Amino acid sequence: MQLLAIDALATAMVVMGMSLAATSAQSAEIIVFSTISAKEALIELVPEFERASGHKVNITYAGGSGLSKQILGGKLGDLFIGPEEFSGPLMKEGKLLAGSRIDFARSSTGLAVRAGIAKPDISSPEKLKSVLLAAAAVSYSAGASGMHFVKVLERLGIADVMANKQVPPRAGELVGAVVARGDADIAVQQISELLPVPGIQILDPLPPEFQQTIIYGATAFPQSMQREVAQAFVNFLRSEAARVVLRKKGLDPA
Repeated sequence: MQLLAIDALATAMVVMGMSLAATSAQSAEIIVFSTISAKEALIELVPEFERASGHKVNITYAGGSGLSKQILGGKLGDLFIGPEEFSGPLMKEGKLLAGSRIDFARSSTGLAVRAGIAKPDISSPEKLKSVLLAAAAVSYSAGASGMHFVKVLERLGIADVMANKQVPPRAGELVGAVVARGDADIAVQQISELLPVPGIQILDPLPPEFQQTIIYGATAFPQSMQREVAQAFVNFLRSEAARVVLRKKGLDPA
């Protein structure tokens, strides 16, 4: 009970701090670009921040590769939210502000099959390889989870074979949907992107030697004119109130 009281007090202090900031400064709008894997959590968190702070968050969701191309092409904003796999190269190009990245969540890659069928055993590299080779089709994204999965396939020695079995998701579609409608046998994506898809079931974790943690962070744009508001939003993403939502949506708070 005492721990719950402390958590509630901490959350109240965060909300109070944002409310005071909103009353002492004019309401502002920040432009945020986020990869899709954080979407489910942010859909719930953004309105909470807006109500508490009085500020507006104009957020665009897209795949990491697509967002990177847009930002490299000159797209401007206040914050980029996504894995280091995408923010790192953008910082090297000067499109994001070096040293400004703040981590707030962790994710892992998961596999899923259609709901109602027996779950295949993927607990060892040999068993995982057998399951993948037996599949008629596999679907994975071009994002961080897909990049990791390709490395797993290379280590298993079946990258070329599996490339011929890939069924990519439709534009704007989560990979799990490909399996749910029967166009692929296995979906590979981050757990946070598999959870909201009906009609599928998530398998046990990948073998330990293939596990990789994907770390989510918020990184500032060099030209941002709303640094204080953007920082307040990042602080909120690291608050206890946000941590509850992140866990519920399949992300581990950083």
